Amino acid sequence: MRSGKVLLGVLAGVAAGALMGILFAPEQGARTRKKILNKGEGYADGLKDKFDDFVDSLNKKYQNTLKEVDSMVSKGKAKYDDGKQEIDDLVAKGKTKYDDAKQEMDMLAAKGRNKYEDSKNEVA
Repeated sequence: MRSGKVLLGVLAGVAAGALMGILFAPEQGARTRKKILNKGEGYADGLKDKFDDFVDSLNKKYQNTLKEVDSMVSKGKAKYDDGKQEIDDLVAKGKTKYDDAKQEMDMLAAKGRNKYEDSKNEVA
């Protein structure tokens, strides 16, 4: 944005200088007005070209930024999906270990009950 202001200032200075030079030139009024008009059109065309270049540059930067944001979003989503899968895997492993431990505890409890019943029957 700063270079745009500098460029606009330079163009305005050049236009003012050219206008002053034409106004103080020793020529007829009609010829001077025609020169002023031609110079003004030339400067307007140049300024329009510079403005179009500036707009194109901004558009390219905008498009590049959109691509970068899309890329970041894709990477973030992939990392999220990987993390979610990792957590799901850990939960599944934990559930399996829990189920195995519960089954072993149930077997130990059943053995303990059987031994209790056997001991109870021996005493009786």
